Amino acid sequence: MVRRIGRMAIRVGSMNNYETRGQLQVDGALAGFVEREVLAPLGRDADAFWQGFGALLAEFAPRNRELLAKRDDLQKAIDSWHREWRGTPHDPAAYKGFLRTIGYLVPEPADFFIGTENVDPEIATMAGPQLVVPILNARFLLNAANARWGSLYDAFYGTDTLDAAQAKPGGYDGERGKAVIAAGRAFLDAALPLEGQSWTDITGDHDGKLIDEGQYVGKTDRGLLFKNNGLHIEVIFDSTSPIGKGDKAGIADIVLESALTTICDLEDSVAAVDAEDKLLAYRNWLGLIRGDLVESFDKGGKTLTRKLAADKPVTAADGTIQTLPGRSLLFVRNVGHLMTNPAIRLPDGSDVPEGIMDAVITSAIGAHDVRGLGRYSNSRKGSIYIVKPKMHGPEECSFTNDLFNAVEDLLELPRHTIKVGVMDEERRTSANLAACIHAVRDRIVFINTGFLDRTGDEIHTAMQAGPMIRKGAMKTSTWLTAYEARNVGIGLRHGLSGKAQIGKGMWAAPDLMGAMMREKIGHLKAGANTAWVPSPTAATLHALHYHSLDVFAVQKGLGDVPSLDQLLTIPLAGGINWSEDEVREELDNNAQGLLGYVVRWIDQGVGCSKVPDIHDVGLMEDRATLRISSQHMANWLLHGVCSGEQVMESLRRMAAKVDAQNAGDPDYEPMTGNWEGIAFSAACDLVFQGIDQPSGYTEPLLHKWRLKKKAALLNK
Repeated sequence: MVRRIGRMAIRVGSMNNYETRGQLQVDGALAGFVEREVLAPLGRDADAFWQGFGALLAEFAPRNRELLAKRDDLQKAIDSWHREWRGTPHDPAAYKGFLRTIGYLVPEPADFFIGTENVDPEIATMAGPQLVVPILNARFLLNAANARWGSLYDAFYGTDTLDAAQAKPGGYDGERGKAVIAAGRAFLDAALPLEGQSWTDITGDHDGKLIDEGQYVGKTDRGLLFKNNGLHIEVIFDSTSPIGKGDKAGIADIVLESALTTICDLEDSVAAVDAEDKLLAYRNWLGLIRGDLVESFDKGGKTLTRKLAADKPVTAADGTIQTLPGRSLLFVRNVGHLMTNPAIRLPDGSDVPEGIMDAVITSAIGAHDVRGLGRYSNSRKGSIYIVKPKMHGPEECSFTNDLFNAVEDLLELPRHTIKVGVMDEERRTSANLAACIHAVRDRIVFINTGFLDRTGDEIHTAMQAGPMIRKGAMKTSTWLTAYEARNVGIGLRHGLSGKAQIGKGMWAAPDLMGAMMREKIGHLKAGANTAWVPSPTAATLHALHYHSLDVFAVQKGLGDVPSLDQLLTIPLAGGINWSEDEVREELDNNAQGLLGYVVRWIDQGVGCSKVPDIHDVGLMEDRATLRISSQHMANWLLHGVCSGEQVMESLRRMAAKVDAQNAGDPDYEPMTGNWEGIAFSAACDLVFQGIDQPSGYTEPLLHKWRLKKKAALLNK
């Protein structure tokens, strides 16, 4: 059920209407979707599928619970160690020995290279930007999928990238346009140099000769296509267009191959707590894979419709025609091992492990692409790409490998059809990364660092060791520098270059593109052949970095891998005594970010959006941000850096700021004065119960309070 409150449609749902499928109780709407829209086109027998799914759950659900129990056991042992040694100088050798004794650190595997096959070039041999998009928002999904190609002129004109005056209001600004065209020509001169002349000198599409004629690809229906560092550049010639008619060469635009890959996210960027939410997620994923996802919306009093872009035909110099993908290659990010969901009930009445449910249903949907049932092709190599987040160590990676084997058998897919991207965002995975890669060595296509989740786990793992340094100081800490470099170095050591992506994290400020262009080139210099960006426009701009630097050449020149001792250096504050103002500043910063995100997650079901920070700068926030903020406050509270009263004062003070920042939203429910309200209560729990949350994750409390909110909305 959807209830409209003001301009906002909120999924409020109802109690699950379960239907029996084999030994399982399945939400009726979900069961119908799976049977009619997913299984029937595949020619699969529904009864056999549910029986097989039940058998798979009977095997893997207990293993899932055992792995979670091991996380808890290891954390208890580490907590005891730190309480015993608190206040004494850190002994790296003793610490490593202890971690090996309890099984937190495992032996390094013998030398090996990954054996992954049938990987699309966007992942294996091309380097470029990657988008992450919440799967519950069809409009965002379509924009991201279509971000494979982006207008450089639009990206320059509408952002702060250029060192020129911003566009004047009231229509097209000609002076701004001249700056955009000049920047575009400068890019062409650098990426596609001509013999003896500049792109500013040419007068038509046949004027000028490339120094490297191999860069020419062919003609499109709008212009000429070139390639540089593996990425395509389309120069649009149209002397009748508003821009082209004023250009002596008739160039109307420069279109860049931008977001090579996109991760459609079921995890950190969504609020999906029940069968209704999951059904929407799966239906959107199916619409992308079938190629028929469409979304209409109102903009400025006009109804606009988004649909997937078609492929791009290109006529080569010899007259042959090739077709380039018109869309980003899609991954789907499943949830991790922790959460369960009431969409399906096991024979003992417990909720289904959500990650197992995701693996089965998203892969069944992906099988439509493997079988060629969609309007467009996603993987031209016949692969299904799943990103798996928040795995702790090689045992959990082995579990995922075994699970994907079982899913392939259930769906009658060839072995290793399902590929895996491993998020290196938990400390036990970072410390055992080679063993983690080895566990999925024949299906791995991706490793990626995530500063925020990784910092949250760093704090939680060493929670009892002492107070942590301030959150901002984490970015220059020893462990983080080692973590980023080890991820790349270990990936290269085991043969990921040319076969898989080595990725870096998100640029979170979508309005600060000038700063992104200055700073994000560092990800390429570090050896990452992909990195996350927050918007299609950012993808087009970030693509410029890959034209300026050959990442695969950079990877060949990288040196030593930092030591495990550096990685395991705990970011403790030591003898620092912060002033009262510094403590208040840190608490306010954490509280404002926490509240700004939680209030939208709980009240509106928004898992990712541009949330103003304490300085009113819009940042793309998801649950990873929440994890670090809540864990940092819980750590300072535990060690007496601040009191409970100070934390509450900060939360109440920042609630007023967040209320003011959302004053223009007619659907927003203020927190100030409503201290017993659902959203504010959820935020308080995340801090005051933070120590007891598994691995410091925010999902259990968020789901609990979001379900309460949905129930309250239903009963209105």
